[in-house]
Amino acid sequence: MTLDLRADPITLTAALVDIPSVSRDEAVITDAVEAALREQTSGFEVVRHGNVVLARTDRGLPTRVVLAGHLDTVPIADNVPSRFTEQDGAEVLYGCGTVDMKSGDAVFLHLAATIAEPVHDLTLIFYDCEEIAAEFNGLGTIERELPHWLDADLAILGEPSGGWIEAGCQGTLRARLTTSGVRAHSARAWLGDNAIHGLAPVLTRLAEYRARQVDIDGCIYREGLSAVRVGGGVAGNVVPDAAEVEVNFRFAPDRSVAEATEHVRDVFTGLDIDFQVTDAAPGALPGLTAPAAAGLISAVRDHGAAGVRAKYGWTDVSRFAARGIPAVNFGPGDPNLAHKRDEHVPLEQITQVTAMLRSYLTGIPQVTAPTDR
Repeated sequence: MTLDLRADPITLTAALVDIPSVSRDEAVITDAVEAALREQTSGFEVVRHGNVVLARTDRGLPTRVVLAGHLDTVPIADNVPSRFTEQDGAEVLYGCGTVDMKSGDAVFLHLAATIAEPVHDLTLIFYDCEEIAAEFNGLGTIERELPHWLDADLAILGEPSGGWIEAGCQGTLRARLTTSGVRAHSARAWLGDNAIHGLAPVLTRLAEYRARQVDIDGCIYREGLSAVRVGGGVAGNVVPDAAEVEVNFRFAPDRSVAEATEHVRDVFTGLDIDFQVTDAAPGALPGLTAPAAAGLISAVRDHGAAGVRAKYGWTDVSRFAARGIPAVNFGPGDPNLAHKRDEHVPLEQITQVTAMLRSYLTGIPQVTAPTDR
């Protein structure tokens, strides 16, 4: 399949959506993106690494900006091929990945092919396996094997943000809390010690927990500590001798993983439980005071957009923040529609995000033209 990078990014989004690319099955779309970048852009070094395509300029400009987006989607749910329609008086594009995040990919690809004189050197990274376990994440592979490709003054990930700059991201931690008891026949329950009942004080503390809100660079991050899974029980006539609850802590990026772990331990201090962290990933500070980030904010606000807000979910911006690189999420689409059967993106948002990024990358104010297909 041939992608036309100079076509309207709306049309390009539809073309990308029409290439099925469920995680672990991205070879076809990666081939198409690689071929298009090699044939339709100038001044870019293009490298293929597995199912990751990397491209960069080397013009000797004072700053470098990374544009990164994943090519994979969650499993298709009768929502490919794409289709154009109208909703609430606005034109929209339906299809798997329209929001998460082929519209963002289309914007990046289109700008790479149509900007002749950028004011920043550019690095493009289109990667695989973002939607599945972190061990398969293509950006993580690049981080381990080609880390110099991540060097930049600012990283922009095309995650759906509704045209807002969603700065940084919160960290995430999962822990398993286990209680022990004594097994017995339920007809003689007094001979046992019910481990499920032992979870009651754990659940009480969760219900009474009051999460903090943190202002960092003008972005309000809202933490949350939640039970996400409960397990226990042997049979319908047995008092269980073991039970567990899994909790998930979403923490503001001013905490490290170690600090977040200690905080969660403190919440359950004094309870007779076993505590084990099963997964954790650090957050990312917004870094909005960095000059390159300030330029992006200015370009977005010049277009009358709402501006900046915190990113509550974890995203790959964390990988850049860990390297001291300011990173933001910025792309078309409502993140609340990601992964849904009726996933769709307003055409106007694709056009507006393209114009805002073009203004930032060229240093030239842009006027958002009406959508015309």
